[in-house]
Amino acid sequence: MNGKPDRRPPGGSARARLGVRLASLRPGERLPAEPRLADELDVSRPTLREALRSAEDAGLVVRRRGVGTVKTHRPHLTNDLSVNTGVTALIREHGLRAGSRDLSVARREANQVEAERLGLGPQEQVWAVDRVRTADGVAVVDSQEVLPAALLPGDELTAQGLTRGSIYGYLSDKGHEVHHGVASIHPVTAGATLARRLAVKRGTLLLKLVQVDYGVGGQPFLLSIDHHLSDAFEFSVSRRGPAASPARQ
Repeated sequence: MNGKPDRRPPGGSARARLGVRLASLRPGERLPAEPRLADELDVSRPTLREALRSAEDAGLVVRRRGVGTVKTHRPHLTNDLSVNTGVTALIREHGLRAGSRDLSVARREANQVEAERLGLGPQEQVWAVDRVRTADGVAVVDSQEVLPAALLPGDELTAQGLTRGSIYGYLSDKGHEVHHGVASIHPVTAGATLARRLAVKRGTLLLKLVQVDYGVGGQPFLLSIDHHLSDAFEFSVSRRGPAASPARQ
């Protein structure tokens, strides 16, 4: 032990630590100079520079000679679909405060779509979590997450247990790790209920992301139906070209 305090925010990576630090700033405020910031985040100067370049590419900060690194006013949340990142982690990595409102947790019988997606039998029960996800207090996603009740028996899943983080983190704490997810995305317009929950006009364009997550054994155990504000998110995916594919025989 060197006696140096551990200042690493949850998440571990330099980008995550920088995101937490950015969340403490208001738009237009500057980050400390690189030597101080590297020491504060407990990362090397080259690692910090790489994280800052990534943040600048994502529109989170502006770096100007003689001024320093400044948090921008309203960045897009860039979501790389090739990485299975939860909404909470995505918001925090962009230097914004992750929160939720209108949170409800209910145990009920699975509907037909939920049963098909999760491989459930007739009349099986599920946990359904509904909430509006916020970034710096602004609604950005209406989220519904459904998982088999048998995964968390009894009354384990509560609204209080979810107020501070993601369903991924909650499941991980219970020993259920997500191995991979399969998602589809398409545009929809906000009806009366979604418009009210997201505080937008009826007919506003939303991006609907439906995803099923699978455990290490290949079993489906989480269905997510998220409606994203289209002007708050930018979705991307890495695609390999023919040169990156194995040679055909």
